Amino acid sequence: MTAAPNPTPDTAGPDREVHDLVGVGLGPFNLALAALADGVPGLSARFLEARPGFSWHPGLLLDGARLQVPFLADLVTLIDPTSRWSFLSYLRHHDRLFPFYFSENFHVPRREYDDYCRWVATGLDSCRFDARVGAVHHDDGVFTVEYEESSGVRRTVRGRALVLGIGTEPVLPEALRELAGDRVFHAAEYLDRVRGLDGARDLTVIGSGQSGAEVFLDLLRSPAHADTRINWLTRSPAFAPMEYSKLGLEHFTPDYTRYFHALPQPTRDRLVPAQWQLYKGISADTISDIHDALYERGVGGAPVDVSLRAHCELLRAREEDGRIALTFRHREQDRVFTTRTDGVVAASGYAQRRPDFLEPVLKLIETDDRGRFAIDADHRLRTDPALTAPIHVQNAELHTHGVGTPDLGLGAWRAATILNSLTGRTVYRLPERTAFTSFGAPQTPGDGE
Repeated sequence: MTAAPNPTPDTAGPDREVHDLVGVGLGPFNLALAALADGVPGLSARFLEARPGFSWHPGLLLDGARLQVPFLADLVTLIDPTSRWSFLSYLRHHDRLFPFYFSENFHVPRREYDDYCRWVATGLDSCRFDARVGAVHHDDGVFTVEYEESSGVRRTVRGRALVLGIGTEPVLPEALRELAGDRVFHAAEYLDRVRGLDGARDLTVIGSGQSGAEVFLDLLRSPAHADTRINWLTRSPAFAPMEYSKLGLEHFTPDYTRYFHALPQPTRDRLVPAQWQLYKGISADTISDIHDALYERGVGGAPVDVSLRAHCELLRAREEDGRIALTFRHREQDRVFTTRTDGVVAASGYAQRRPDFLEPVLKLIETDDRGRFAIDADHRLRTDPALTAPIHVQNAELHTHGVGTPDLGLGAWRAATILNSLTGRTVYRLPERTAFTSFGAPQTPGDGE
């Protein structure tokens, strides 16, 4: 819908239509919802994103980096493979189907996935960028969402439902926060800041997930750091591969999500940290590439000037004589040691944030005893009866829905679940069984189910 002309320099007329849903945030998950909503006749949706255009982890779009999930985990295919917004449709649009066919690779370059999502976002009329949401109000079953463009123009849009897809934000370890800058930064900023590390004699990567592994590998391969000592430390027990066995992957199915959601919250809170290798491990290909790069560094007996240490928890960091002193505790030996380095890249993960724009309705949203949103099986926030319009969330329910929450492979299924819930009908048929594994005890006594 074309926006009305601005009546004054600093405000604009509202979008008069009351949409069936308004989405805030346009990462892959709300973009999947927008793509699937586009295929529902008569459904009106509007999606708002503060950034000027779609961008997916731009600081980590490294050459050679690939998705850890097959291309079928695009925005729509696992729910609607006939959608015009599938990855195969994107390839056809760019005349790349034959090259893709001959590549025989299920795991596509991360840069191509980012470009595919941008293609979808620019093709959907429901998506609005450069729209920073400031507040959400509720009245008589309708949300009014206030947002502002970078030009200063303020607008509003209304909807009968709200879907939050604002994602997570990078988190630096507390010990590093006062040092954050050109020489100490989160891996999410890697491509933007890595040139500032040229000439360093010693660099340190903290964190052993996929991002940490890719940063370490990139530094190993970089001609600019051929003579740099590179350290890689993690508090995890090992530089471990992601669980990628075929039955292990069934933890990323709707069957497991439903099972996990039905567990008591204390059990769920115990389970997630214990399953770190399901969602915080490193792809086997990346581990292999790292080992190959280390091996090549040692050809002819050349020194391999690197250090890899697990079980190391960062305690303190400080500037010292122009360098950065990092103090760690080895968790198994309970020994404290200090290393000195010239730069730190922290692949220290991401965390949920509670958006300020929810403040007008926050008192009507239920939380658990740890202050986290209470979320039902359909990804809807539990709210006071006074809030008569639903709020759904995407990638904010690790504590209620388990390790599949941030996984791209469940994005289309979750989006379809939300659409079915919002419309009160089956706009997309969901599979009844998605795993060979039965995750719980039989419903009735006996050996069978």
